[in-house]
Amino acid sequence: MDDCERLDRQALMGMYGYRNKGFLGVVRLYCRQTFDLVLRILAERAPPPRLRVALQRARGVKIGKHVYLGFNVEIDNIRPDLVTIEDHIGIGARTMIFAHSNPAFCTEVMEEYFPPFFAPTTIKTGAWVGPGSIILAGVTIGEVGVVGAGAVVTKDVEPRTLVGGNPARVIRKLKPRADSQIPVEQSSTASRRVYFRQMHTARLKAEDDGHGAE
Repeated sequence: MDDCERLDRQALMGMYGYRNKGFLGVVRLYCRQTFDLVLRILAERAPPPRLRVALQRARGVKIGKHVYLGFNVEIDNIRPDLVTIEDHIGIGARTMIFAHSNPAFCTEVMEEYFPPFFAPTTIKTGAWVGPGSIILAGVTIGEVGVVGAGAVVTKDVEPRTLVGGNPARVIRKLKPRADSQIPVEQSSTASRRVYFRQMHTARLKAEDDGHGAE
């Protein structure tokens, strides 16, 4: 086995508490990785959006209410538990969300310039992440923040801000449309959650009424 591969495996075993378990630790590591791989594949490709969310939760991702995950959304394969996705969030297809950085096999780069690190990544209530975006470890996307399609987010995104590009830069601050149906007084997070919940309930009721009329 290559020395770099051995070092990478030992680092993972230490993180999961398997380092002093010998051969059994190696087996447990591979079983864990295989189980997570199966969950990830299903979570990325399952047709019902709710099932995709449920499978990501099973991996350890913290996901709130009314969250949409597009197809092939990849969430950190090492520490999914460090990723938090709050309420009323849409994440477009093929988005990648990381909670760690590890230049594995690049020994000099890893030792001299970019040591491995883990950091919580958070997407706050009301945010929208466009398809094909990449969100790096340690980033927080603020409430009602918008990430343009294909953006590479390396720094925090302020609330109500549109960012785009590689690396992502501020395009503009968001301002409500003149015909917006969200009351101006709904400024606090708690108030917005209540408002969104009421809108969601009304939408479901309208759909049920529509089906009943058929």
